[in-house]
Amino acid sequence: MTCSTDAICARAHTQAITEFARRPPESADADMIGRSWQRCLQQYGLQPGRQQSARIVTRSILKEHQEAADELLAVARAGVNQLYASIHGMGYVLLLTDHRGVTVQFHGERHLDDHLRRAGLYLGADWDESYAGTCAVGTCIQEQAALTCHRGDHFDGAHIGLTCTAAPIFGPSGELIAVLDISALNSPAARDSQMFALHLTQLYAHMIEDAYFLRRYRRHLVFRCDDSREFVALNGRVLFALDDTGEIIAANTAGRLLLADNPVGLPELMDSDWDDILAINQTRGDGVQAFHLASSGQTVFGTLIEPKRPCISVATGPAPVDVSRPLERVPELDCLAGDDAAMRKTLEQAKRLRQRDVNLLILGETGTGKDMLANAIHASSHRRNKPFVALNCAAIPESLIESELFGYRAGAFTGGRSKGAKGLVQQADGGTLFLDEIGDMPLQLQTRLLRVLAEGEVTPLGADEAVFVDCRIIAATHHNIQAMIERNEFRADLYYRLNGATLPLPPLRQRADREFLIRALLAELKQKLQRPELRLRADVISALLAYAWPGNVRELVNVLAFAEANSCDDVITLADLPELLHSDQSASVAGARETSHVLSRSMMTTGAVPSAAVSRSESASHPSLNAEGQALVGLLDQHDWNLSAVARVMKVSRPTLYRRIRKYSIQRQTCIVSGHAGGKPQNRLV
Repeated sequence: MTCSTDAICARAHTQAITEFARRPPESADADMIGRSWQRCLQQYGLQPGRQQSARIVTRSILKEHQEAADELLAVARAGVNQLYASIHGMGYVLLLTDHRGVTVQFHGERHLDDHLRRAGLYLGADWDESYAGTCAVGTCIQEQAALTCHRGDHFDGAHIGLTCTAAPIFGPSGELIAVLDISALNSPAARDSQMFALHLTQLYAHMIEDAYFLRRYRRHLVFRCDDSREFVALNGRVLFALDDTGEIIAANTAGRLLLADNPVGLPELMDSDWDDILAINQTRGDGVQAFHLASSGQTVFGTLIEPKRPCISVATGPAPVDVSRPLERVPELDCLAGDDAAMRKTLEQAKRLRQRDVNLLILGETGTGKDMLANAIHASSHRRNKPFVALNCAAIPESLIESELFGYRAGAFTGGRSKGAKGLVQQADGGTLFLDEIGDMPLQLQTRLLRVLAEGEVTPLGADEAVFVDCRIIAATHHNIQAMIERNEFRADLYYRLNGATLPLPPLRQRADREFLIRALLAELKQKLQRPELRLRADVISALLAYAWPGNVRELVNVLAFAEANSCDDVITLADLPELLHSDQSASVAGARETSHVLSRSMMTTGAVPSAAVSRSESASHPSLNAEGQALVGLLDQHDWNLSAVARVMKVSRPTLYRRIRKYSIQRQTCIVSGHAGGKPQNRLV
């Protein structure tokens, strides 16, 4: 709109409020907007035609509000991210406010920061109705109901270009704990254009509310019911938390509505015996049972969510393990992962092989924890009381690695010890020899190592006789050994000697248990530094989960140590994190959105859920890259974003490589696709 058009709209809006104010109170509109205008005029004393600037609270006040809402923020994170990924392309921003209307979480386009901040669509914005006037958040708090405040519905003239939709989030006792809002700076004039926004916001508000309820009552028996058998276990609308006698101690919004006219215990409500309800999971194959509501006779379907067992602290013991698994618990291995399927599969294999003298090959990107897995296998094996000797084949000069590995006799070469020295192979006798980065071992030494594996003996440099050794070999690499064999860079016979079994480790960005790892590593840090009260604020956890982690677990360890050192008190905030994580958050949202769009396109064209995921550099969105930038994109794609390999090719350090990636704003893009050939799934790139 032009300035003159803005002025005309502002005058018309002021006139509309003035005419509304002249009406007798009993004749005023009875809808939520009308009631809010009445409050603005009569209770708050706000003047028609005013244009107040947005109120953004200070950083210290924002921190207080965020800490008070910390548990909710932790629960809401996934829902908030999903909702924003769905609406971002339509020009919306997302606000999550506390019960007082202060924005404690925000998602929006960075290039619009100035406009959004002026409009109050920003982190720390205060949308209390007594100051901001009629608005989606403030009026939602007053009315305790979802609504759309569209353009001229706003009381303040500064907001009449906005369209805002908000839905309340209630706690288990029915108290308002937060408001979820999606807003846009510009929108079509028709109010009906926001109907979908209203339904979507309500849907996610209910999802967050139910997730918060389940977290609060995770130590209690929870009864979930719905009028659909197919959906009850997945997304049953009614939730009741129960005590040991079947009394209802808490309910979600749908549950409270059901109890409104009949506040009784669950057996009375469902017209059933308590013992029958308790036996649902044992007597019903699908864990679902039909009930008839005593008050109406309506058929509903119910299921029980059993209380979770108390978790064992990572600082004192391993993570809990599913008792249904056939293998026994092995604390040294179990504590390495949470519920990530790929990691659990690897650990199950490691459990089966830990007591066998089978050589193992651990594969994974740099920093994924290959040394930790090797150490855990040794510590849980029958060799645990013997040495665990580690050698990083990439860290020792080629001229020294032979003497380090096999040892030498006195006088074998100039500069050696006068009495000679035992090599690492001999030092590991009876225990485990861990050869990290085996792919970097020179070909000449590969031949000698092959003899050790084949004959069980080693000949030190300068010695005439071989020495018998009994050690288990665990090797690890981030290289593609098969490709190296094809290029004659690695001996095939050594590979087959080392590869008694392969244990793959997924990169951190692909692990579903990232939050488990974050909390586990923080627990170790707290114990090491004797800071038992140290904790991460919910938005920090969100930032850590959103980051791509090119350095994997090793980088996560360093980031937590950095944040701990920066923290002024026992709460780690976003300001304590390295700058790299701040700049990566907007990229992570874009990456999630791109993945969502590709997934949707694939499902629409194939009618099936995609079955493979591959990665590439997002260079198409950077047509202005110079020759150096384009070359860097090519190297990243060529090496599948193995940053160590790219750094070696470029002959630069990893930090220098990180800076160049940030300089050209190169992002890793995930494409998920599925094709079919001959009736069998085929994975391919697009």
